[in-house]
Amino acid sequence: MSKTVDVRDKEDRSMQKTSLYFLLTLLLIILCTPVGCKYQADKPAPTNPPSIAEQPVNPAPAPLVPPVEKPVQEPQPTPINEKTLSWWFTRNQQHQVPAINQAAAQLLAQNNAFYVLPNSSKKIYLTFDNGYELGYTAQILDILDRKQVKAAFFITGQFIETQPGLVKRMHSSGHLVCNHTWNHPDLTTVSQDKLNQEIQSLEQRFTELTGGQMPRYLRPPMGNYSPTSLQRTNALGYRTVFWSIAFQDWNPNQQPGAEFSRQHVLNNIHPGAVILLHAVSQSNTQALENIITDLQAQGYVFSTFSG
Repeated sequence: MSKTVDVRDKEDRSMQKTSLYFLLTLLLIILCTPVGCKYQADKPAPTNPPSIAEQPVNPAPAPLVPPVEKPVQEPQPTPINEKTLSWWFTRNQQHQVPAINQAAAQLLAQNNAFYVLPNSSKKIYLTFDNGYELGYTAQILDILDRKQVKAAFFITGQFIETQPGLVKRMHSSGHLVCNHTWNHPDLTTVSQDKLNQEIQSLEQRFTELTGGQMPRYLRPPMGNYSPTSLQRTNALGYRTVFWSIAFQDWNPNQQPGAEFSRQHVLNNIHPGAVILLHAVSQSNTQALENIITDLQAQGYVFSTFSG
């Protein structure tokens, strides 16, 4: 009997130890299961992880290569002036010289150019632009002969090639046959070589035709100019000639009428005036003799630039 009790006692004690071991093992398992206790075997826990405040927000990745620096460009030479200017003035009917702005006046003075030739003897200057012929130039020359008036004719290459007889007559009659370029280009948009060619080709052809030297006066096509074009023209020994009286008479299909032409000149005349008329204008041709007669009656004297 006592032996049986001892065996049971040993079994009870053994079961108690087993239960205790089980409870201890379970407790260790429970203690190691909270989140944050486990780290991947291949990624050990940081010993001092940064705080949220220290962590950069969307940090930019470092550049793989340094930025390429742009080469420093050498300063380019500045052109004299590339801006195209159009000739203009402010009219008045007080028979005073029309006003132009100060910048234009300085450019003209610096480059031997002019639009009036002020004087105290009421000299005035009659000029015609002859880009091409519509049958009026011979009539104009007839009127000038009758009135014994000399004028300046600014001709182009097209005119001298198609009307050599008229050019010879202008020259032999004592008129100034002046330069309006060979092809009538905008001189502010061409190179210096082209500008030289436009001017010199015409003067060479004039000498071949007449045996004389073309007077060194140039009227820029369309009235366009720039400091550069004025300087280049002056360097060739030419004086750029603008005007102080003009109106829209160049379109043969939109003529203002003879009375308008006459009245416009009379209303705007002044001592030293450079009058611009286009030789393709029927209105001008019809009004010309009355214009001359009326101005001479007022004491004006028609002259040439060199006279």
